[in-house]
Amino acid sequence: MTRSKKHVRALAALIATAGLTLSACGTTDDGGDGGGGGGSDSAACDVTLAFFGPQTGPAAGLGEPIINGAQLAIDQYNEDADCEVGFDKIDSQGSPDQAPSLATEAVGNDAIIGVVGPAFSGESAAAGPIFAEGGLPTISPSATNPTLAENGWDTFHRALGNDATQGPAAAKYIRDTIKAKAIFVIDDASEYGAGLAGIVQDELGDMVVDSDTIQVGQTDFSATVTKANSSKADTVFFGGYYAEAGLLVRQLREAGFKGTFVVADGVKDPGYIEAARDAAEGTIVTCPCIPAEDPAVTEFADAYEAEFGGPPGTYAAEAYDSANIFLDGIEEGISTREDMLEFVNNYDEAGVTKQLKFDETGEPADVHVYAYKVEGGEIVSDQEIS
Repeated sequence: MTRSKKHVRALAALIATAGLTLSACGTTDDGGDGGGGGGSDSAACDVTLAFFGPQTGPAAGLGEPIINGAQLAIDQYNEDADCEVGFDKIDSQGSPDQAPSLATEAVGNDAIIGVVGPAFSGESAAAGPIFAEGGLPTISPSATNPTLAENGWDTFHRALGNDATQGPAAAKYIRDTIKAKAIFVIDDASEYGAGLAGIVQDELGDMVVDSDTIQVGQTDFSATVTKANSSKADTVFFGGYYAEAGLLVRQLREAGFKGTFVVADGVKDPGYIEAARDAAEGTIVTCPCIPAEDPAVTEFADAYEAEFGGPPGTYAAEAYDSANIFLDGIEEGISTREDMLEFVNNYDEAGVTKQLKFDETGEPADVHVYAYKVEGGEIVSDQEIS
């Protein structure tokens, strides 16, 4: 089977890291488009990719692995490229309020022909119409609200399953694996958190004994904790991000909650354990993101650790895949947004995380959801939720 160009680039990077040299450029089995990365005579020049998401702010921990995953793909491409691809990091801090003006700036930069992001659902909803108007194709490695694909934006794509798949998977795990009897559902009122919590609540039906809403940036959850404990729930599901989740579970445990705490991908970050401390132990985390231990990501994980000094974090591999879709287009000579959009819409290649192909709404054709757990102070892989 023909190896895609991204795999050839990754292998070349690993060989270089090991201190070896290649005597000649490789070729793919069909003798066509895949040799040594960006060295094709037809590759486009003077083009830039952008990251759009939090580089600073309270959710920066989730942005860092996405930046690094895209950076690794671009660095591998540029190693032997005649024309290097630029990389702009647009720091939205994950804020829907900042997203529109930053999206307008990105659209105004003619060199940018593809965006890895936006990272979060709220900023995606705010920036999406602007990217669509400017014809700037985007591939989010992490925004999961299902409604994002329902707006008719032809520029929108995501490289992971949405919460219409993650929500039912989380509910299935709560029902069949934890075997919970009474669930209390909490959300953080964000586009992402409220949407996901609503799906989980609908899926679990009468098993949900009560629910409550907190706010992003809130630190005192005493009212919600009292309500949760009064409900006699044996399981709490939280839809939101790691900063609030860490404080919330600590306060739940301090108030005597002995049940299972279940969260989703917005909490899959070391910052959660830092905030929660010992209270994080036993937490279940769902995520439509492939585990770093999966054999499919071995080459990528080795290259990532060699470049950044640690294992890939949440959505690093999905960001790597997203960037490589754009890079494959650039390698074929695409230099305009219009042509790049057509290329992305018709893309169908094996990536690191899955077969990368989009339907007419920008959703991925291949979707997987995994469960993780906090064990020994670390977030470790548990199982794929079928």
